[in-house]
Amino acid sequence: MRIGIIIGRIGGVDGVALETEKWIDVLEKIGHKVFIMSGEFESWTMDYDRDYLFPALSFFSVEAEWGQRKAFFEPDKQPDALLEHVEKASNRIHLAMRQWVTKKKIDVILSENASALPCHLSMGVAIKKLVETTGIPIVTHDHDFHWERGERYVSVHPEVNHFVDKHFPLLLPNVKHAVINTFGVETFKNRFDIDALLVPNVMDFNRVYGVPTPENEFFLRDVGVLKDEIALLQVTRIVRRKGIETAISLIDQLNDKKLKLVITGNNNDDENKEYYNELIDQIHDLNLSRQVIFAAHKVLDHKDLSDVYAHGRAATYFSTYEGFGNAFVETVLAKKPIFVNNYKPVYMQDIGNKGFETVMIEDSNLTPESIQQMSDIIYNPKRCKEIGEYNFNIGKKYFSYEVLEEKLSQLFTF
Repeated sequence: MRIGIIIGRIGGVDGVALETEKWIDVLEKIGHKVFIMSGEFESWTMDYDRDYLFPALSFFSVEAEWGQRKAFFEPDKQPDALLEHVEKASNRIHLAMRQWVTKKKIDVILSENASALPCHLSMGVAIKKLVETTGIPIVTHDHDFHWERGERYVSVHPEVNHFVDKHFPLLLPNVKHAVINTFGVETFKNRFDIDALLVPNVMDFNRVYGVPTPENEFFLRDVGVLKDEIALLQVTRIVRRKGIETAISLIDQLNDKKLKLVITGNNNDDENKEYYNELIDQIHDLNLSRQVIFAAHKVLDHKDLSDVYAHGRAATYFSTYEGFGNAFVETVLAKKPIFVNNYKPVYMQDIGNKGFETVMIEDSNLTPESIQQMSDIIYNPKRCKEIGEYNFNIGKKYFSYEVLEEKLSQLFTF
C-alpha cells in the first residue's frame, strides 16, 4: 500500500519522531511505500518525492502557537475567536492534505499522535476532516492523551474543553487505533468501548549500537568528561517529567568528584525555561557545576546517541510519567545498566515486569539502600557488562523490530 504519514515534526529526538522512523523502516521492509507530510524535518535529508514539508503543521507555527496560547495559556474572555481560528486554519490544512493525498495516490493515512494529543488543534481537526470527506482509512498511532497531562490541556472555557473532547482522540468508524502501552488499551476499552492494538516502542536489536569506536573515542571527552572520570547518562530532553533533579541529587549523594552527569537533550520544550532554570539553581546550590554537563550542543540528533552511550557507565531515568519510555529500551540496546523511577502509568505493567535487572526507586525517592545499589554497579565495570548483556537479551525478545513487524502486519490490512 501507499501509506501517507502526517506528523508535526520528524528527525528529532522526541519519542513520537523516533518511533515514526522505526515504523517507516519496518513498513518499507514489508513492502509498503511511505510518504511523509510534516511541519518540520529536523536533521533529515529530504527525499522530495517522498517528503513534503508543510510548515503549518509545525508545533511552532503561527497556527499551532496561537491556538495553544488562546486555548490553554492566555485565553480571551470569550473563546469565539479561537474556535473561528481553528476552523479556518484547519480548512487550509485540510485542503493541503487532500491535494497531497491525491497527488501521491495515498491508500491509507498514518496519523502520528496528531489525532490523540491536542498540541496542534488545527492539525488534528484537519485530519478528521480529511477522513470524513474522503473516507480514506486511517491508523492513528496514539502515544498519549490530553487527560494524562494534568492541567496542560484544560481550558478555562467549557466550550474549548468540549471541543477537545470531541476531536481528540479521533473516533470515527474507519479508524484503527495503535497505542503504545497497556494503559492505552484499557483506556480505549473503558472510555470508548474500542479495541485498540498495543504496539510497544521498539529498537533495532540487530544493529551495532553504543559500541566504542575510533570515531567516538573522544566524544565524551569533547563535552568535558576526562579520561579517568565516569559518566552517568541522562539521555532525555529537559522537561519536568523526566525527573532530572533526581539524577542531579544522585550525583550529589554519591559524593565523587570524578563522577559526571551528562544530559544530552535540549530545553526547547520547556515552557519559558522554567524547569531548566530550577535545575541550574539546584546545580549551583549543590556546587555541582563541574559535575553536571549539558551536552545538547554536541548531540545534534539521535544518531549521535550511540556515541554517547559508547563511553558512558550507566544511565539515569527517573521520569515520573512516560507514555512508554524510549530511553529505557535504548539503554538496554546499548548494553548499559539503568537506574529507573517506577514511572506512571507504564513502567511496571509494560516494561518492569519483563525481568530486566535494574535499580528501581519509588516516587523519586533515593533511599540509602538504592544509592548503595547504584554505587555497587557504577564502580564495578564487570557487573555493568553482565547486566548489560542480560538486559539486552530480554529487550530483544520483547521490544525488537521483529515484534513491530508482526504488529504492523496486523494493522495495515484493509
